[in-house]
Amino acid sequence: MYYYQLQPPYLLLVFGLFVALTSGLALAGTLKLIAAKWQNKGAETSDYQLSKRQLTLPFLGITGGVGCFLCSGFEIFGFPPLLSYGIGIPLAIVTCLFVWLQLRSMLVYAEERGIESLDLDSWR
Repeated sequence: MYYYQLQPPYLLLVFGLFVALTSGLALAGTLKLIAAKWQNKGAETSDYQLSKRQLTLPFLGITGGVGCFLCSGFEIFGFPPLLSYGIGIPLAIVTCLFVWLQLRSMLVYAEERGIESLDLDSWR
């Protein structure tokens, strides 16, 4: 016999997507402000720890939104709730952890060599 949910979590899917997108917009705005501050004052006066604290809350919002989106998506496609949370939450955490590590390395690189070093259009 097949497993069918009476009410698939469509609202939870939309909510997770909304949280992830709005947190992503907040993260992008914060990154733009940090980059503008670094460009004006120079990277030698920047404070990486302060930048990291400012980016933490929007990034946690993205992680939670993506996790909610994945778990509800798995449930919509027929996974039982326990299995969907068992797959969705670790997948979201690991993916966001890798993105956070990459973002951190790029911020350290920009702090050491200046924000102009990240401009790939100037290379020929």
